[in-house]
Amino acid sequence: MRVLVTRPRAQAEATAARLAALGHVALVAPLLEIVRTAERPPRGPFDAVIVTSANAVPALAVFDKTAPAFAVGYRTALLLREVGFTDIRSAEGDAAAVAKLASRSLKRDARLLHVAGRDRKLEPAASLVRAGFTVETFVAYEAVAAKAVPETMAIALHGGSLDAAVHYSRRTVETALALTGAVGLGESFLSLHHLCLSADVAAPLKERGARRLIVAQTPSEASLFAGLALCRSSGLP
Repeated sequence: MRVLVTRPRAQAEATAARLAALGHVALVAPLLEIVRTAERPPRGPFDAVIVTSANAVPALAVFDKTAPAFAVGYRTALLLREVGFTDIRSAEGDAAAVAKLASRSLKRDARLLHVAGRDRKLEPAASLVRAGFTVETFVAYEAVAAKAVPETMAIALHGGSLDAAVHYSRRTVETALALTGAVGLGESFLSLHHLCLSADVAAPLKERGARRLIVAQTPSEASLFAGLALCRSSGLP
């Protein structure tokens, strides 16, 4: 299948390589750019570090690596190991799963550092605070939205040369809908098969009436790609 990938460039290129290994052809068209903030981290020490996105890992390169690090998934855990953390615990799920793992592993009076992006959800901090932990948030990065549809994406949508799109974040979906709608490509974009990492990611597409919508059974890339296999086996369009 011909698959649109709109993640930030480094992540999109990695996804494209994995799609190619499965026999798909990926079009990389980043709609978000990850940039570091100028914010300073809260003063430590911390009993543990919570990392819910791989985008947060570069900011941890100069941190103390002795505290345990709780990662949202396998790839984030690998990056944490690359910057020097040794006690890494992966939730293999979403932010809520990270909160559950940390709650089972740590004492209730622990002080935790959540390294996050500026545009973030309530979890895992909300659940951890309710469970009795102290959570300090370090806003280490932010995602800056593109101001226009990338040319390669516009050409592909106009020419009908795409079959599907894979979506990892609600923000990226909302950006895609806004930008394509502004240049008359909204219907072409909505007509694709849309594979979404979660129901929350899929929500803006559902609201706009997307008909070819598949939500991954679990919030993992393997489950997301399984949706592409389902599309292929059922035939196109």
